[in-house]
Amino acid sequence: MAEETSFPKVDFVPATAEDYEEVMSISGGIYNGVDYLPFRYHAWLKDPQRRMFLAKCEGKVVGFESFILLDDGTTAVVEGLRVAPWMRGRGLAGMIQKFCFNTLHSDHPEVKRVRLTRPENPPAAMLTKYKVINSKAVMPLLLPADQLEAVLNLMESRVNDLDRSKNLTILGAEEILRFFEESKSREELLSGGLLVQGWLPLTTHKSNLNLLLRRQIVWIYSHPGDSNDSASSSRVTTSCGGTQAYLQGFLSLGTPAYPIPLAEELHRLDIDLFGNDPSCAKVHILEQLKIAVQALPAGSGIICVLHADESLRTELGQLCEGVTPFYYVVEQMIMEMEI
Repeated sequence: MAEETSFPKVDFVPATAEDYEEVMSISGGIYNGVDYLPFRYHAWLKDPQRRMFLAKCEGKVVGFESFILLDDGTTAVVEGLRVAPWMRGRGLAGMIQKFCFNTLHSDHPEVKRVRLTRPENPPAAMLTKYKVINSKAVMPLLLPADQLEAVLNLMESRVNDLDRSKNLTILGAEEILRFFEESKSREELLSGGLLVQGWLPLTTHKSNLNLLLRRQIVWIYSHPGDSNDSASSSRVTTSCGGTQAYLQGFLSLGTPAYPIPLAEELHRLDIDLFGNDPSCAKVHILEQLKIAVQALPAGSGIICVLHADESLRTELGQLCEGVTPFYYVVEQMIMEMEI
C-alpha cells in the first residue's frame, strides 16, 4: 500500500525477520538505550495475535509499528512505533497510525478500541483522540554489576520489622488463573481493571492469560493482614494450587531480565507493582530483585524500572536513596480510544 505525501512515496509492508537490522538501524538511542524491541522483535514475529509493519521510502525502512489483539480480539494495543531520524517531524508517524487503523477496520472489524502506553507529556493532538484511563509513577534505577550486592544490602537495611512481616507467595499458573476469574480481586487491586505488565496494558480477560504465562513473569502476592508473628524475615512460599481463593492486597510482576542496547553487560528488569501498601512494595521490590539477580549472566548489571502507584513514589524514593537513578521517564500513561 502506498501513500501520497510531500516526500517520496511511502509503502507499507509486513515486517520480516530479514528486516531486523534495518529496523534496528533507525532505532538508535530510543528510550535512552533501554529499548525492548531488539530483544522482542523475533518473538513478536512468531506471535499469531500480533501484526508488524514497515514503512518504506525509496526502498529503505523509514518506520515501524505493530499491534497485538487482546481481550478476545476486541482490543488492539499499539506498540513499538519508530520513525527514521531523517523522517521525523514530517508527518510519517501519523501516516503509520492511519495505516494501522485502516488495517484494523478492514481485517479486524471486531476490534472496538485501541490502547497504548506512553511517557508523560503526550502531544496535545493525542489527548484530543485518546482518553487517559490510568497512570503510574515510573522510577528507573541503574545497578551496575559491581554494585548489585551493595545495593541489595542497602535496601535490605532499610526494610524494617513491619515490612519484613509481610508474607510473600510466588504464584503458580492455577492461582494466576483464579485471579483472572475473580472479579472482586480485580476491582480491589487493579485500577480500572487493567493489568499493565512491562508497558503492555491488558485486562484480566481469560483470553490474555496464555500471553502472560508465555512471558515467564514472576508473580508475587501478599494477602492483606497476612504476616509472620515473629516479624523476623519475609517468608517466600511457592503456591501449589487451591490454597488461596481470592487475591487482594498487593501484587508484583517481574519480567525476566533481558539484554538492552545501552551496554552489553546490562539487562533490563521491569517490576510492576499493584497496590498502595508501602511495606508490601518494599519487600516485593527486594524479592523481585533477588530473583532477577540469581538468573543474570555472570558480570551483568541491571536497569531496574519500577512502576508503582503515584502515592508510593516518596517512600520508594527513600528505599532507593543512594542508588543511581537512570533518566528514562517519570510517568507511565495508559491511553485508550474507541473506534
